[in-house]
Amino acid sequence: MVTVESVKHGIGAGLACEHLEVLGDGQHFQALVVARAFAGKSRVQRHQLVYQALGERMREEIHALSMRTLTPEEWQQDG
Repeated sequence: MVTVESVKHGIGAGLACEHLEVLGDGQHFQALVVARAFAGKSRVQRHQLVYQALGERMREEIHALSMRTLTPEEWQQDG
């Protein structure tokens, strides 16, 4: 079973995050990902970076992942 911690670790290992929160129930997950790498990228491109960080796990283990992807500046304005 996939855990919140394993999803969080997967994203954090593949993407330098300023802030990372993951919630979920083992199949469905929600993530808030704040990373400088998102600067200048569209929402789709940002999500693709997160999917790349999770690699095969996204296709094989994680059934659903909804996410908010923000730059540090956007996160600061949001908070």
